[in-house]
Amino acid sequence: MSGFDLDALRRTARCAVVASSVGGVRRQASVGSATVDTAFRIASLTKPLTAVGTLLASRRSGVRLDTRVLDVLPGLRDDWAADRHLTIGEVLAQTSGLASTVTADDVLRLGESDDVTWETARLVVRAGSARPPGLRWEYYNGNYFLAGAVVAALTEATYEAALDDLVLRPWGLRSTSFRPPTDLVPGVDRERPVPAVTYPRGRRPSGGLCSTAGDLLTFGEHLLDDPDLLAQVRTARTRPDDPMRYGLGWAVGPSGQLYLNGRLPGYRTALVLVPDHDLVAVGLAADSDALPALAGILSAVQQGRTGDDLAEAIDAFAA
Repeated sequence: MSGFDLDALRRTARCAVVASSVGGVRRQASVGSATVDTAFRIASLTKPLTAVGTLLASRRSGVRLDTRVLDVLPGLRDDWAADRHLTIGEVLAQTSGLASTVTADDVLRLGESDDVTWETARLVVRAGSARPPGLRWEYYNGNYFLAGAVVAALTEATYEAALDDLVLRPWGLRSTSFRPPTDLVPGVDRERPVPAVTYPRGRRPSGGLCSTAGDLLTFGEHLLDDPDLLAQVRTARTRPDDPMRYGLGWAVGPSGQLYLNGRLPGYRTALVLVPDHDLVAVGLAADSDALPALAGILSAVQQGRTGDDLAEAIDAFAA
């Protein structure tokens, strides 16, 4: 028996998988033909991988999180209209104060060249700041567009090559890629298939990965096994009056849980870590209506250990 209650998920998705790891012992359950090896678009679950990649690049290069982004990306100096004191940590924590004006269409028009990460970052900083860094948390994909350029600069590689070198290959995430596999589950939105489209390269650091439940459990297990890295991502960087507690790429729950969701047309995803109980739980679904069910399942997995009901928080994250 899996121990997962899938009734609500069966009502909202034809293809989905949930899985957990407690101390490395895994269990899984699925709807339809999905397994832990089935590939889905994971949307914003990409952000924790980008954050970890940035931290590992920072560790390797000796560049601290309180380093100014402008010092890492001096080639953007002539276009820099944002606050010049903005740091790498504030970008990853979504407390940058950047004006959130760069749209998906703006990035799409930049094309697919190896320079697109830099050009996307140029758009973000050219738009300026809405407020000084550190004053307020605001979810904005532009923060992670900029983080992608930081990773590329620190490693002197493309963002994709850097993430592969820092995280995907060393951590054994063999089924995680920006290139959609041929067996990618097609998404469904309001009972209609979602046409397969190319995810714009400039947006990849914020939500471009395809992955499996098995790989995401592996990612969580590796993060739990690195105390220094874990301490960095789970430390809340937000103020008491912010909409939520947020670390680096993750929301922080009342008992120190790390959680977030991902949303793309036809796909809903969620990931939860409970470091104090060595727990990782993930849910992936190929249906735009499935997030409340996924949130309820993942909340139940951890609630017996923490006493916290996270279903509403997981579902509402970044809404």
